Amino acid sequence: MNIEAFFKVTYGLYIVSSVHDNRLNGYISNTVFQVTSDPPLVAISCSKDNFSASIIKKSGVFSISVLQQDAKADIIGRFGYKSGAEVDKFEGIRHILGKTGAPIVIEDTIAWFECEVEQEYDVGSHLLFIGKVINCNIIDSDREPLTYAFYRDVKQGVAPKNAPTYIDKSKLEKEAASEVELKKYRCLACGYIYNPAAGDEDAGIKPGTPFEDLPEDWACPVCGATKDMFEEIE
Repeated sequence: MNIEAFFKVTYGLYIVSSVHDNRLNGYISNTVFQVTSDPPLVAISCSKDNFSASIIKKSGVFSISVLQQDAKADIIGRFGYKSGAEVDKFEGIRHILGKTGAPIVIEDTIAWFECEVEQEYDVGSHLLFIGKVINCNIIDSDREPLTYAFYRDVKQGVAPKNAPTYIDKSKLEKEAASEVELKKYRCLACGYIYNPAAGDEDAGIKPGTPFEDLPEDWACPVCGATKDMFEEIE
């Protein structure tokens, strides 16, 4: 079985948020899709291990914010690689509260939807929530949405462990193959792979820059891990 085939299925990247007992939380999801148009229903998938799963179950509401293509790495790292049980993900993040009280992230996003849970399905490791859209809006019609393909191929990001599309890093032998002479390095915290051929242009690192030549204060563009948290890919 060639697991690379799964990377050909198209996805977007979103921030799904909810609230219960005044506790705001959210997570990065690439499994959001419209089910019907009348009534407008959407589906989301949430790992049972996510703190957000219990919040959505208890509150029965959630919001979806569509990330823009040039969304900052730290916002992806915050919502995708940190636990809301340990940190306040909304601290310092621009957001509004919807009609249901659910928080809606408006920073680095281009559109949003507010939903009430209509149905819930247990699909093993994840919960599938079907929500009725009660409100939605566009924030910026000029920017492009961030797709998982762009995130993976251009930003060199990988899915968090609890994401439906997560694949054990040991199985990614083809992607982890080294460039000629220039070695790739993997972040031990989130799995991001620094590819010298691509560099990190958002941080001013030009393509062709070896990992050894990165500034000592350089950090993982996805989760913010320091340079010493990277390992060379053999």
